[in-house]
Amino acid sequence: MSSQNVSKIFVIGATGAQGLPVVRGLVGDGKYSVLALSRDANSARARSLVDLGNVTILEGTFADEARLREGFRACDGAFINIDGFNAGEKTEMYWAIRAYEIALEEGISFFVYGNLDYTLKKAGYDSSFRTGHYDGKGRIGEWILSQNRANRDRMGAALFTTGPYMEMAFSSRTPMTPTVEDGIVTWRVPLGDGAVVHVALEDCGYYVRWLFDNPGRANGMDLEVAIEHIKYADLAAAFERVTGHPAQYIDTDLGTYFNGPLKAAADLPAGYNADPNDKSTMSFRDNFTGFWNQWKHNIIKRDYALLDEIHPNRIRTVEQWLRRADQLEREAGRDGLWEKVQPENLRNHSILKIGEDQRRGKL
Repeated sequence: MSSQNVSKIFVIGATGAQGLPVVRGLVGDGKYSVLALSRDANSARARSLVDLGNVTILEGTFADEARLREGFRACDGAFINIDGFNAGEKTEMYWAIRAYEIALEEGISFFVYGNLDYTLKKAGYDSSFRTGHYDGKGRIGEWILSQNRANRDRMGAALFTTGPYMEMAFSSRTPMTPTVEDGIVTWRVPLGDGAVVHVALEDCGYYVRWLFDNPGRANGMDLEVAIEHIKYADLAAAFERVTGHPAQYIDTDLGTYFNGPLKAAADLPAGYNADPNDKSTMSFRDNFTGFWNQWKHNIIKRDYALLDEIHPNRIRTVEQWLRRADQLEREAGRDGLWEKVQPENLRNHSILKIGEDQRRGKL
């Protein structure tokens, strides 16, 4: 890999749920500066990044080769996390490939790709586990590592493989948004006795920073992260211990799940800019059937000993995450997580940018 030190990083996905803590982790101590791509340089999220210092905004879209070249030419590192719910599976795969190719051509020293598990492959190519927004990224992740074997001395590359953010279980407009039923916080999801590899957004900044700080070891690595494998019965029990308020997990069959709060979205394209007439476009229902099946049947694994080594102070349990989140709510002058999940508060809070976009927008 080139011996050039990375100092300025081009970030695609900077204003997303993951991108915000990643940028904070990169620029917090001044070692790196960031050029962040944003469709709207005047959005609240883009302005919040500029307020961090050492961040400038390049207005544009990842689906524009001229903008990609402009961003890569101005930087020596790259963190690329394309919004699959914007682009859809096919478009995301094309632009992720082009982003890697253009980064290599334009002289990027180290390239980190925001990845998800290639669920279909890990499940033995059983299509009941097909999850478009996971498989699209996962295929490209494997392709990047295969390219890296030939190009590692010219441009280093690593994967940063995450999962559902723990914050999504306390946010509106997500696949695991809770309800309050007769005073009981309730998660009704088709998980069975399975477990979800939830990720703490707070830790994402540390992990990505580690990849850029350690390019020799990280080159060719797939860093797969999570808090732990979280069963939702354990999530509910931990919520009760932390808040003193009752909570429950109710296993729900897929038919009932898609006939509930998600009914209006169930037959829409999973990617809101994907062509609904393209037979390759997965519906929200089909995409999230595979999504829940992968957790229900424990398809996805993690190496927690490796994560302990890389990030000794990482969040290791769902209860630790809940205590931290409850504390942050109280420090902000609110009455903890219990208040946050009340319907009148939850409906106005969405951790995912898609909630703000309201399934609208351009690539």
